[in-house]
Amino acid sequence: MTTWMMFAAAAPGDQSIPRQIAETFGWNATLFFSQVISFLLVAFLLHKFAYKPILAVLEQRRQQISDGLAAAEKSKAELAKAQAKVQEILGQAGAQANKIIEDARVAAAAVGEQERQKAVTDAQNILSKTREAGDAELARLKSELRKEFARLVIQTASRSTGDILTQDQHTRLADDAVRQLNA
Repeated sequence: MTTWMMFAAAAPGDQSIPRQIAETFGWNATLFFSQVISFLLVAFLLHKFAYKPILAVLEQRRQQISDGLAAAEKSKAELAKAQAKVQEILGQAGAQANKIIEDARVAAAAVGEQERQKAVTDAQNILSKTREAGDAELARLKSELRKEFARLVIQTASRSTGDILTQDQHTRLADDAVRQLNA
């Protein structure tokens, strides 16, 4: 670039100074233009066969990376949706479990109440059977006691009256004693 400035600074009529400078530095126009053409040819070939394929590969990599990032974002969104769905399902399962537990408690309370009522009924039945058995035993014991009392009255009356009373009188006396005992 400095060479061109020197050429531009030189007067248009004065061709010797730039030529001297060019000869001093070994500038050859044919060699220079052949190198420019070679440079342009190499630049064109590099651009066509190296730079464009490298750019295409880089663009492909960039596209793969952006696709990967998009897939990762999509996966992240799907994971968030799946986790929300899991939370929803867990919430529903918890609600169903609580409902089942509450239903089981209600059923257990109902069964417990039925069993309590059955136990009360059984206890009342046992008490009534025991009372009936006790009443029957009491009646049997009273009957035995009456018989025994009548026997004792007859025996006592026989001993105290001796042979004074007849058998009919003894029986009437015993019946009288039993009637008084029942009243």
